[in-house]
Amino acid sequence: MISAINSQYNRAAELKAFDDTKAGVKGLVDSGISIIPKIFINSNDPSSPAPSKTQTHVSIPIIDLSDIDTDPNSRRIILSRIRDASETWGFFQVVNHGIPVLVLEEMLQGARRFFEQDNQVKKEYYTRDLSKKIVYNSNYDLYTGPVANWRDTFYCLMAPQPPKPEDLPSTCRDILAEYANQVLQLGKLLLELLSEALGLNPCHLNDMGCGEGLAVLCHYYPACPQPELTLGTSKHADDGFLTVLLQDQIGGLQILHDNQWFDVPPAPGALVINIADLLQASPFLD
Repeated sequence: MISAINSQYNRAAELKAFDDTKAGVKGLVDSGISIIPKIFINSNDPSSPAPSKTQTHVSIPIIDLSDIDTDPNSRRIILSRIRDASETWGFFQVVNHGIPVLVLEEMLQGARRFFEQDNQVKKEYYTRDLSKKIVYNSNYDLYTGPVANWRDTFYCLMAPQPPKPEDLPSTCRDILAEYANQVLQLGKLLLELLSEALGLNPCHLNDMGCGEGLAVLCHYYPACPQPELTLGTSKHADDGFLTVLLQDQIGGLQILHDNQWFDVPPAPGALVINIADLLQASPFLD
């Protein structure tokens, strides 16, 4: 009987039916489902993390940037910590980074407002055309990935050529522009510090144009009726140069280090920095 049921399962049809709703995972939750669709079950996903390997007693470094421009000795210590964290973890957190807490909180609220607005309004932004500057969908690789994640995403290309202000969603228009501007400035500072930590001229990475582009992604993870069967985000690596990640207080972020998964609990006012693929040195290069 099980074999007969599996042979009749049409994954392509289920993917298309889900995509055609343009309501994302939140639409499934709003419909009152109690059993998640099979496309979200990750039992056969080779990229799924093993919960038994999760370590919760070690945390990635938290680096205070408050004296970075005023105290040369503090700057040397910060550079050393950034170098060590980047080499050892590929991640670190920063506090006193110059972005006001109110801006961080409003950005989180703006993202929530977007996802929780009326679906008919939200559908206007739903697309699979990733060449657009503003994209809302669920799983950019829905049709190509091994399993769908329990997540909806709003993407906006904010630099070097941002959308017209009137094209941004009204639910988060002002804060998105403000947050993007602040993150661009922080990104340039981080690239300056990373250049120094590598023994290069402080302007090296910025002069290469590493800090010119900015894509803002907002992820939304609705409550799942069967959370043990799916993941919000599968194991992955970030492309680009740097990822600046703002967490809410729910948490759930994990990083892979020495073949073990480590929790990254939210820290008040902190941003998680990921040394992304384009800024990593290959172990195969001389």
